[in-house]
Amino acid sequence: MRRLGALAIVGALLGLSPAEAAQLVTWNDSYPPGTIVISQSAKRLYLVLDATKAIAYPVAVAKPGKEWLGPARIEGKFVEPAWSPPESVRIDHPELPDVIPGGAPNNPMGLRAITLDRDEIAIHGTSLSMRASVGHAASYGCIRMYNEDVVDLFERVRVGEPVVMVR
Repeated sequence: MRRLGALAIVGALLGLSPAEAAQLVTWNDSYPPGTIVISQSAKRLYLVLDATKAIAYPVAVAKPGKEWLGPARIEGKFVEPAWSPPESVRIDHPELPDVIPGGAPNNPMGLRAITLDRDEIAIHGTSLSMRASVGHAASYGCIRMYNEDVVDLFERVRVGEPVVMVR
């Protein structure tokens, strides 16, 4: 794998902009361009560019017992979304407020959220206090990214595009 700096070489051709932790990688799977493939075991999110290239982003994935597998679709895209803790989080953290406003430093959604057509599941940024969770199994089912990476991904994807969670 090459660091995303290699995108500078092909950036004009592919229309890509750099992200902090992303990498341009060789891809050889049959998913169509625009598909997001999330690897639970690798803790990576891949945005398929074409039959031979993808952008790989490090992510935090679901902790044991909260994992999910299979297909989904992008349902919505939100800039600095407010967050209401789902019931599964509230059970473990009853001290949380009903709503954390968008843009608040303790908002776990970070700068962007890409919601999926699965109940209360999103690909989103992260608060500064949770940044170290990226690269680990740490969430309640959501896919957590560095803020700079989720902003980059947000600009590249459209509502309706496929998402697949694999082992």
